[in-house]
Amino acid sequence: MASSHSLCYAPNNAKTHFNFFKNGASPLPSSFKPHGSSSFHKNFQSSRTYSIKATASDSKSRRKQVEVVYDFEGKLNKLADEVDFNAGVSRLTLFSPCKINVFLRITGKRADGYHDLASLFHVVSLGDKIKFSLSPSKSKDGLSTNVPGVPLDERNLIIKALNLFRKKTGVNNYFWVHLDKKVPTGAGLGGGSSNAATALWAANQFSGCVATEKELQEWSGEIGSDIPFFFSHGAAYCTGRGEVVDDIPPPVPSDLPLVLIKPQEACPTAEVYKRLRSEQTSKVDPLLLLEKISKNGITQEVCVNDLEPPAFEVLPSLKRLKQRIAAAGKGQYDAVFMSGSGSTIVGVGSP
Repeated sequence: MASSHSLCYAPNNAKTHFNFFKNGASPLPSSFKPHGSSSFHKNFQSSRTYSIKATASDSKSRRKQVEVVYDFEGKLNKLADEVDFNAGVSRLTLFSPCKINVFLRITGKRADGYHDLASLFHVVSLGDKIKFSLSPSKSKDGLSTNVPGVPLDERNLIIKALNLFRKKTGVNNYFWVHLDKKVPTGAGLGGGSSNAATALWAANQFSGCVATEKELQEWSGEIGSDIPFFFSHGAAYCTGRGEVVDDIPPPVPSDLPLVLIKPQEACPTAEVYKRLRSEQTSKVDPLLLLEKISKNGITQEVCVNDLEPPAFEVLPSLKRLKQRIAAAGKGQYDAVFMSGSGSTIVGVGSP
């Protein structure tokens, strides 16, 4: 899944195994990991092999010809590998994908004030691009972005993630970070959570991989419930607050088209949960939903989101938007549903 063909803003009246994306949106591969490239590129234009011929005699004076081959390109590549290894990472450009919730069941209220949930998370090919480089500063990270209104201080999950990494590892690296933002905020797409996971992964690369990915995943739950998912392979059954992540095989084709429509209004997550009432939630077993998706793909029946009713109370125009999208699809969508706590509406199987 996750070929996200378009993102529309509706008007008010409407390891070497890191095989993900380098520079932008593209279909989801079989293995999702944050991915990028360091600034050291070994682009050798000359590809030559030099041969040197010599003669030698054995003890019986019979002449033999010996050929010595000198591989010029191979020598350069070996030297470049050694330089790259010793120099470490100096810059990284990483793709930070967003996600949708194919279904989202709220299964209970916790003593800590959070809700237990059970959800199928899946990355899509829409995402942000983040550039990282080491900063000479020993006391502060620098963050810039192409979108006005995005906080650039400790309120941003990228900065929180970098602070968390230093706290957990004792590594004292600080960074310059530029966020090329494509995923809207307040959309229910987990853009900020993905950015935080990407920042943790990048900081670990710059620091010589002092932490395992499992450790990064566990630490990330301290600053956001959705962040651990982005250390998965791209599709996962998430429980607890969302931080308990069980990887599953991709349940739908990687080229399944989607339309994501994000109205200008955002749905405040806290207000949505405040209006959540247990009598409005579905009673279907989330594992049954997962089984049906694995067998039959995505249908309207399985796209249950218990946060839709309270979100539609917070933002009545959102319910009308969902109805309009379904009507415009003329029955050709496999499903139309809200992702997360809103306000993005997803159409699966774009007409």
